Amino acid sequence: MPLFNLSDLRAGLARHQRLIGLDPGRRVIGVSLSDVLLMLASPYGGLPRAKLTVNAAEIGAIARKEGAGGLVVGLPLGMDGSFGPAAQAAKDWAMALSDATGLPAALWDERLSSSAVNRMLIQEADMTRAKRAKVVDAAAAAYILQAALDATGGSSRA
Repeated sequence: MPLFNLSDLRAGLARHQRLIGLDPGRRVIGVSLSDVLLMLASPYGGLPRAKLTVNAAEIGAIARKEGAGGLVVGLPLGMDGSFGPAAQAAKDWAMALSDATGLPAALWDERLSSSAVNRMLIQEADMTRAKRAKVVDAAAAAYILQAALDATGGSSRA
């Protein structure tokens, strides 16, 4: 399945369908979920990185349970905006995941998302390193999804 422009992905959702945000790390895939009005992203959890078929089944189950109709996958561009090997791997993974789940997907720039989330968890939540490790992946996925939602104009459906 081809990747979508995020605005087109949102426009193609049925009324009250949510979006799933994904931050695909090497060991853990951070998962977040939008509300039904596509205005607010919340951390959902983390999935251990496994074979694509395993992760696709887990993400598909979340989509069915939560009424999600699309995926927003973090794209690790270089600091200068360049599209390097990590970005290509994320793009390939997103396309394969979309095919395996049957859910349309869009990519969203994730530069500095984990750094921003870690800084917030240290400064505002005063979390220890061990506690941060348990929540940072899902929080980074929510950060990415929230940025995507904000950039595409809030709710287009009431």
